[in-house]
Amino acid sequence: MSESKASVTWQENKAFMGVSPSGHNVQIDADKEKGASPMELILLGLGGCASYDVVEILKKSRQEVTDVRCELTAQRAETVPAVYTDIHMHFVVTGQNVKEKQVEKAISLSAEKYCSASRMLVQGGVNVTHDFEVVAG
Repeated sequence: MSESKASVTWQENKAFMGVSPSGHNVQIDADKEKGASPMELILLGLGGCASYDVVEILKKSRQEVTDVRCELTAQRAETVPAVYTDIHMHFVVTGQNVKEKQVEKAISLSAEKYCSASRMLVQGGVNVTHDFEVVAG
């Protein structure tokens, strides 16, 4: 088991500065004035994790991908804690001669095997779904 260390320091009001385990600063703001909220960062983390997997898997399967975008839509519980209950990821994959079967396989492998963020959310009871479209370009 590997260990990661991060820190979050209060700046003012609802604003904090996070320092990631790799030393990068991330502005966090529950009011969303100076940075993304903590819950927004969870969505971005999921999208980044899954998108990375999809790009890498498609590259390994020799697909000519020029762009991958993951659009996330999420629903939160009405009561505190207002956790995410449902998250849908829509992947838009752009490239030349990109095969839909390869994209479908890449997304499934990410969701079921490789994306740590997705697995963690699903195990915590979040319904995570996905679909995709392939765009020539």
